[in-house]
Amino acid sequence: MVMLIQTPPEGIYDELFDQNNRVRPSCRMLEDWLIRSDEALLAEKRREADVLFQRLGITFNVYGEDQGAERLIPFDLIPRVISASDWQRLQAGLRQRVHALNRFLFDIYHEFEIIRAGVISAEQVFANPQYQPGMQNLKLPRNLYSHIAGIDLIRHNDGDFYVLEDNLRCPSGVSYMLENRRMMMRLFPELFAKAPVAPVEHYPALLGETLRAASLNPNPTVVVLTPGRFNSAYFEHAFLARQMGIELVEGADLFVRRNKVYMKTTIGPQQVDVIYRRVDDNFLDPLAGNPDSMLGVPGLYAAYRTGNVVLANAMGTGVADDKAIYPFVPEMIRFYLGEEPILKNVPTWQGRKPKDLKYILDNLPDLVVKETQGAGGYGMLIGPKASKKELNHFRSLLRARPDNYIAQPTLSLSTCPTFVDEGVAPRHLDLRPFVLSGKKVQMVPGGLTRVALKEGSLVVNSSQGGGTKDTWVLEGEEC
Repeated sequence: MVMLIQTPPEGIYDELFDQNNRVRPSCRMLEDWLIRSDEALLAEKRREADVLFQRLGITFNVYGEDQGAERLIPFDLIPRVISASDWQRLQAGLRQRVHALNRFLFDIYHEFEIIRAGVISAEQVFANPQYQPGMQNLKLPRNLYSHIAGIDLIRHNDGDFYVLEDNLRCPSGVSYMLENRRMMMRLFPELFAKAPVAPVEHYPALLGETLRAASLNPNPTVVVLTPGRFNSAYFEHAFLARQMGIELVEGADLFVRRNKVYMKTTIGPQQVDVIYRRVDDNFLDPLAGNPDSMLGVPGLYAAYRTGNVVLANAMGTGVADDKAIYPFVPEMIRFYLGEEPILKNVPTWQGRKPKDLKYILDNLPDLVVKETQGAGGYGMLIGPKASKKELNHFRSLLRARPDNYIAQPTLSLSTCPTFVDEGVAPRHLDLRPFVLSGKKVQMVPGGLTRVALKEGSLVVNSSQGGGTKDTWVLEGEEC
């Protein structure tokens, strides 16, 4: 039999057990399966999953590692379960948030109403390194900037979901969501016969529909632009192109003629209407951005400005997912939509504000400090787990560049049963649903669940030792 399922620490919201250590109704089938499972069989299934993921090439690179070797993202066999009612609320909140963020992006490149109203300062927008002045007054189809958004959520000990950050440039991870589901269906098909789990397999079809809707051409040619096979997310780029039945291209496969973008093919040039780009703004066009870039297409920016090609996501979307802009999203929802936010923000102190900076410095051991442009769990301090040396180092960084940092309370990320060396034990996790904006806003139920495999760790990023789980959204309240 499987080892005893360990109960979570007191004060933490656990997604299997409630505060009285009773199994939640949505997880009864999951607990029954775990109790009846054999530990040795689960370990064998995990090894089988690792072999299959390796064969499929589902790996990633960690930049800066000496060996340059590809690594597997650890896959946990125990799914994360979300009830139908929880997902209904999350879905409504995600639609609301992404709608407001797209309104904000249109506004800061056209009308500047939110700045004139004093909701957010001109300095925070125009001095932002992700702001693209060349995007001002550029008309985009349906006024859409972020066609694909990844919104990171955590569940706090009060049971509510909070938005941790918004990813609006090139959000990654959806291929792992899809492959995790395929793996679970392969390893444990009997579970899906017992549980009313909402499907996610149609995501590539929704993504393709969203990308085609980004163009006014009724039959557009769509491509995925990748930096190449050495990029950490190359597997995902190739996977999505294959699933959508469109071409995966690198910069050298495209060229611009008379402000139109063409793809080289064996039968001659073919005009491209939509580029799902997985290349950062500054590397898209060496004539307009980094002159040393070999990843982009010379003249692409001019073609984009002329309206002859659509970029998904649009250039300049990075302003809206900057961590210094994040605290203003609830006000954006009120300002543009006249609604109260459905999803909560995490309380945030900004280093650029003298009062906030003093609070951060005075309470550093209790806070999480992040770089406003940071990602992947790097450039971050978790105060309660930091050494005195690390705290002093961050104090000096904050004093030198206060505008470069924000701080938040150390939230108690929810836990979920996870199969680790000690048996089945609670581990902290987050959730990244993927929101698609085209003719309408769509998403598949759930998203990518990332889990911190180390006991007590709050860092779920794969580059920092985190793993992933399949995410089950139930089509009924119980299973």
